[in-house]
Amino acid sequence: MRPSGRKVTEMRPISIETGVNRYAEGSCLIRCGNTHVLCTATLEERVPPFMKNTGLGWVTAEYGMLPRATHSRMQREAKKGQSGRTQEIQRLIGRALRAGVDRVAMGERQISIDCDVIQADGGTRCASITGGWVALRLAVNKLMKAGDIRTDPIIDHVAAVSCGIYGGQPVVDLDYAEDSEAGTDSNFVMTGGGRLIEVQASAEGATFSRTELDQLMALADAGVAELVAAQKAAVGA
Repeated sequence: MRPSGRKVTEMRPISIETGVNRYAEGSCLIRCGNTHVLCTATLEERVPPFMKNTGLGWVTAEYGMLPRATHSRMQREAKKGQSGRTQEIQRLIGRALRAGVDRVAMGERQISIDCDVIQADGGTRCASITGGWVALRLAVNKLMKAGDIRTDPIIDHVAAVSCGIYGGQPVVDLDYAEDSEAGTDSNFVMTGGGRLIEVQASAEGATFSRTELDQLMALADAGVAELVAAQKAAVGA
């Protein structure tokens, strides 16, 4: 039995509210159960120095957690410096979102995705990727409406879900209670078409079999499909 009472194939309730930041070119608040992440997209008519004169666009990301996003207060990273975990997660978000973009069609400009965790209950990196795509989509919509680009650079949806083996059973969309006790923990980043972008899987307490990995993959397929449906509902497409 899962602590939440959910079935092994059951995702947490998903909601994506757009337009939550009046200044950002794209924004949303994504809620996956009790994990809540504010995602904003910022358009800049420039690229990093290593991308200059390439004709290619760039998508990058930053990630952070508010001090009371968790059970006890954390010190702000602005004060103590970024942890290795934060750096790893924001690089993952950037890689994931770039996989869903035609950087030639985007033109030589940058879109920065900021993902700020308001409340954490497991799966924050997955929620950040899923919500980050919505913010990115809205920012690109603004570019196209203004006529700054003619070809839509968004190739496909990008979403992510965690899966794991909890209590000996493969389950989808782990919350903190499950994630902290899971024997195997994994994150699947996928396109709307079902193609894999990145898979992170590790044995936390016991090794896992190829059969169990395939079961996790099947759960991820269904979970990402549900997330993509929520993205489509949020952006109206």
